[in-house]
Amino acid sequence: MSEYLYGANVRANGIRQHYLRYGGNGPAVVIVPGITSPAVTWGFVAERFGRHFDTYVLDVRGRGLSEASDTLDYGLDAQADDVAAFAEALGLQRYMVVGHSMGARIAVRLARRHPHAGFDRLALIDPPVSGPGRRPYPSALPWYVDSIRAALEGMDADAMRQFCPTWSDQQLRLRAEWLHTCDERAVVKSYDDMHQEDIHQDMPHIQVPVLLMAAGRGDVISDADVAEIETLIPELRVTRVTSAGHMIPWDDEDAFYRAFGDFLGTPL
Repeated sequence: MSEYLYGANVRANGIRQHYLRYGGNGPAVVIVPGITSPAVTWGFVAERFGRHFDTYVLDVRGRGLSEASDTLDYGLDAQADDVAAFAEALGLQRYMVVGHSMGARIAVRLARRHPHAGFDRLALIDPPVSGPGRRPYPSALPWYVDSIRAALEGMDADAMRQFCPTWSDQQLRLRAEWLHTCDERAVVKSYDDMHQEDIHQDMPHIQVPVLLMAAGRGDVISDADVAEIETLIPELRVTRVTSAGHMIPWDDEDAFYRAFGDFLGTPL
């Protein structure tokens, strides 16, 4: 039986924010996906979360069914403000945030800009640690732009395979169906921000427990990066999924859930 309840839109932080809701019972969890991951692509994870939590998966601005335009601010601050405003608009007084990749960077900035927004735990899933004076993010921008442009023209799972060769047919079909909803302007701005915004400066200001989940493959976070973050975040728990690359639940879904342990209050 599916845990999916409904999809909906809410006006928050001055824009239309689209989200999917799963479960409906238990503590609230807000999932913030990565740079080219509309909410629907995290549906399989939300199904599992929905067994234990009142789960909300966001379409980050410029992705999926959330608002997009050539005048919209796609910066990291605006994205962080969106999460705080979303939770307020839905009346989520206490919630946990699970952010993957860019979504994890959004969660870090959220903690800096809105320390009293109502979240009480942050799970940072393989966050990019690039920034000024740091090594670049391992995936190049053309990989994103070329795949989005191909999706806009219309592509199937076989065509998507050249961009994601290790993904299953089901994963490829879903990405091929939804990638065209990722606004190229939003993706370029987010990619640039990964190199121009240093989230390390925000980390010492986090006032809640944090789980840092690092992938064993993909070169997004090194052991040296983990060691540095351990010096910056007071309440940090580190876990590694050695069998997976950056898209951890796509590569090893069961290990992804195990890696949370009891951090969210109950094992997944």
